[in-house]
Amino acid sequence: MPPILPAVDKTYPKGLLWLRRDLRVDDNAALWMALRHCREVLCVFVFDRAILDDLPRADRRVEFIRESLVELEADLRTLGGGLIVRHAVAEEEIPALASALSVQAVYANRDHEPAAIARDARVLGALANAGIAFHTAKDQTIFERDEVLTKAGQPYGVFTPYKRAWLAKLDDYHLKAYPSRGYADALVPPPEADRSPVPSLADIGFESTNLRALEIPTGTQGGAALFEDFFGRIDHYDTARDFPAVRGPSYLSVHLRFGTVSIRQLAGVAHRLSLQGNAGAAVWLSELIWRDFYSQVLSHHPRVGEGKSFKPEYDRIAWHHGKQADALFAAWCEGRTGYPLVDAAMAQINQTGYMHNRLRMVVACFLCKDLGIDWRRGEAYFALHLNDYELASNNGGWQWASSSGCDAQPYFRIFNPVSQSKRFDPEGKFIRRYLPQLAKLSNAMIHAPWATSPVELEAAGLKLGQDYPRPVVDHAEARDRTLQRYGAVRAPAVDGQAKKR
Repeated sequence: MPPILPAVDKTYPKGLLWLRRDLRVDDNAALWMALRHCREVLCVFVFDRAILDDLPRADRRVEFIRESLVELEADLRTLGGGLIVRHAVAEEEIPALASALSVQAVYANRDHEPAAIARDARVLGALANAGIAFHTAKDQTIFERDEVLTKAGQPYGVFTPYKRAWLAKLDDYHLKAYPSRGYADALVPPPEADRSPVPSLADIGFESTNLRALEIPTGTQGGAALFEDFFGRIDHYDTARDFPAVRGPSYLSVHLRFGTVSIRQLAGVAHRLSLQGNAGAAVWLSELIWRDFYSQVLSHHPRVGEGKSFKPEYDRIAWHHGKQADALFAAWCEGRTGYPLVDAAMAQINQTGYMHNRLRMVVACFLCKDLGIDWRRGEAYFALHLNDYELASNNGGWQWASSSGCDAQPYFRIFNPVSQSKRFDPEGKFIRRYLPQLAKLSNAMIHAPWATSPVELEAAGLKLGQDYPRPVVDHAEARDRTLQRYGAVRAPAVDGQAKKR
């Protein structure tokens, strides 16, 4: 049987499901709850102006949502229901719509980001004032805030013991799917006045992107196709995942972000295969657990989502500021650092909204430790450009790279961008894909064009400083500056201050 959801003390004549980051029918916890406890269920999605108004007018994520909603609306219609889609401020629209539809309860899956928690608290208050109940369910993660704690009842600050506790707690109860379709007879179509097609991008003030040209699959069908493809490669995930020129990752992160796949389904398959000795599945399961871990960190330490370091002492780091820093940051953003792997990675995110996970670590470390630029600037850039952006994972990754975070790499561990390039793109295939001007360089020299002889550069038709930039920083010198920068905030107090502390 499916997991037992929080008790609802009565059956409601009519309920409203508020879809957010859960754009699917199958294995949807809040939908299952609503269908089980309401005689009639209506569904709504709000393009939230509180979020969308600050985005660029061409945003792949908005287009991904819109395309996924078209599929979801059709799926709900075949089940006898439908989808109301609004473009408004969600915290105002949901209480107003709930009252207009005369529902007794609103259902939603919990969102763990601080802004969403605050929004939902305001919605709860507005609904309560109208005499309407608000019920939420767990759907984004396997374990939430307080479900995996130390024996002392404290949140974990290190991943490995968290993972052990996570695995020890896991059983079939946490992985079973919610059989939403089995209760779909409670779905009802929207009132006549609310029956209209999913609005176009233009209707909500947005423009088309290159999403279709990139052939990024959307909706639950797209997620299912990607998962089927990955299932055929999962055995080799542990050995293939670090090489950006290889089809190693699952590419499911954007689907997890918007709930067009179920985390329970993915974790269930990964766990089952890992128990059978599948090394690739075991490593992939660890990646899914990292997602839960960072969600737990954000839940217990919301300050990390407000620009604060998990390790407070790192907020004292003297980052590089001023015009020169701004110029270096622009070079990083635009892929003009002179380090091919870094520049190719930035070209990938700028052109596609995706970046390989290994490269996320490389470019983040380069920004913080080679350029000496505040990790928060990089975090914000990723937040704006990544299709799969999630606050917890993005913040966790940046604080890991900058050594300021929970269970982060040591501050003295500084990736060498050339060594990383030679190790993870040895033949330069990924670099050539995104930096075609370097295509004719040999495999040996493509990682460091500035070290190439004039004869080889001429043979490759490459003029440094014209066709491709010279390095904006010397890695060895930057490493020394970084050790000094971090050492200054880690040095013991002097002049008697140590005793005061």
